[in-house]
Amino acid sequence: MDAGRYDAIVVGGGHNGLVAAAYLAKKGARTIVLERRHKVGGAADTMAPWPEAPEFKVTTLSYVMSLMPDTIQNDLELARHGYRSVPVGPYFVPFPDGRCIVQADDDAQWNYDEFAKFSKRDADAIEQWDAWIGGLASVLGPLLMTTPPKMGSMSVADLQEQLRLVWRFRGLNVRGVADVTRLMTMSIMDILDRFFESDQVKTVMALNGLIGTWAGTYEPGTGYVMAHHSIGEVGDGHLGAWATPIGGMGAVSDALASSARSFGAEIRCDAPVERIVTVGGRVRGVALADGTELTAPIVVAATHPQITFLRQLDASDLPAEFVDDIRNWRSRSGTVKINLALDRAPVFTARPEQQDFTGGMELAHSIAYLEKAFEEARAGRPATAPFSDGVMPTYHDPSLAPEGAHIVSLFTQWCPAEWADEPDDAGLDAYADRVIAGYDELAPGFADSVLHRQVLGPHEMQQEWGLIGGNIFHGELSAEQLFHMRPAPGYADYRTPIHGLYQCSSATHAGGGVTGIPAYNCVREIVKDKRRRARRPAITIS
Repeated sequence: MDAGRYDAIVVGGGHNGLVAAAYLAKKGARTIVLERRHKVGGAADTMAPWPEAPEFKVTTLSYVMSLMPDTIQNDLELARHGYRSVPVGPYFVPFPDGRCIVQADDDAQWNYDEFAKFSKRDADAIEQWDAWIGGLASVLGPLLMTTPPKMGSMSVADLQEQLRLVWRFRGLNVRGVADVTRLMTMSIMDILDRFFESDQVKTVMALNGLIGTWAGTYEPGTGYVMAHHSIGEVGDGHLGAWATPIGGMGAVSDALASSARSFGAEIRCDAPVERIVTVGGRVRGVALADGTELTAPIVVAATHPQITFLRQLDASDLPAEFVDDIRNWRSRSGTVKINLALDRAPVFTARPEQQDFTGGMELAHSIAYLEKAFEEARAGRPATAPFSDGVMPTYHDPSLAPEGAHIVSLFTQWCPAEWADEPDDAGLDAYADRVIAGYDELAPGFADSVLHRQVLGPHEMQQEWGLIGGNIFHGELSAEQLFHMRPAPGYADYRTPIHGLYQCSSATHAGGGVTGIPAYNCVREIVKDKRRRARRPAITIS
């Protein structure tokens, strides 16, 4: 067998690339994964960042599991390959006045009592809110594992797909259509104002609309971001839930890599792809930075689309409109990941007995607090009082730190989007100081408990992990970048203008979070194309 010839090449060894490789190998394809970095996993990574304290391990960028369906976990036998997780804990939001809200995922009476501390009307509205979200989940959730049709195409096959989409929405009445429209176009605040009255409750409920997003609480489209993080119905009868993986996020990648190898996939690290090779509009393989060429009739790009189409391909090989769409693909972020090693668990004034911070310990004082942080960053200044979504995985997984010590993972916002290309090291350090001071205000002694810290801004995310703009979703989850527009109209079906070249990064449909769904959907389309080709009659020449 030709050592350089494969049935399928996967470019990028992040979690979606690994899922794609595992499925392709399981279906019998000789598959190789090519990863630029020294290890696989991409943003789903565990590392020991402090040489002087190797016993501390952090979840480097992504920090919780979200929405990976049981279908993928079972198909790839992830439990057999070492994947273990525990449900995240309650959401803890302390306020400067000494009060707090502790929100649980599965205890309606608990949540009622927590909201009632601020507004009985808001507590009464929880049931209505849950019913509204549940109704949207029943319609929108299954779309996560659906390939978007080519909207507007007049071909018979594409029209059939569009009709199937319409049929999926047959259960929506006039009110249902209105609810979907509101979700897609309204800000999270405008939606919350329809249900709740107290600023504290609205602050808690707004957070899922902001995480990883270049948008404030009043920006249109943040309603969908909230739903993307919340509804979780992935189309196989399982309501997705957030989970803390044992061993950090890198353990998820390790399990995926082990699964892919068990099916026969080859994984090669320190193997940056310089160019995707095409001939006559069809993919032929890839050329590595060291000059090595590998050939395959199928190449799957699990990288940011601006890397795939603007760096690894020539613009002359692609339609001009497509190139323009990719150039204008919005991938801003303003996020800063701060990983801390603590010599003790934090104690918050608002709830000294609280110990489980795996579900979040938030730095989010009010709606005005959140809005000001974003507006400052939009104006080109790092937030004076940043928003932070923090977790403490060592509560469930003490293997990440020495006994009695803890790891805290802080996903914070916002710094200027320009920092992705024009980093400000001094500004980044000062920003991290303000985040730590913010927690110290709520949990006195927090700053003194910090033994080590790692601060990763959008520039580091862009340069080291290929997250253009530092965007964890490979592109903003805004209304004009969803479903049939993700990442470009006419190419949201995981195919590309190059025959045999497919895409499965988080910039494709259902991307955002460590789910594996884009890769799952992509391989399904690859298999469909293979079956179509097999059904075509052979051409004979007499």
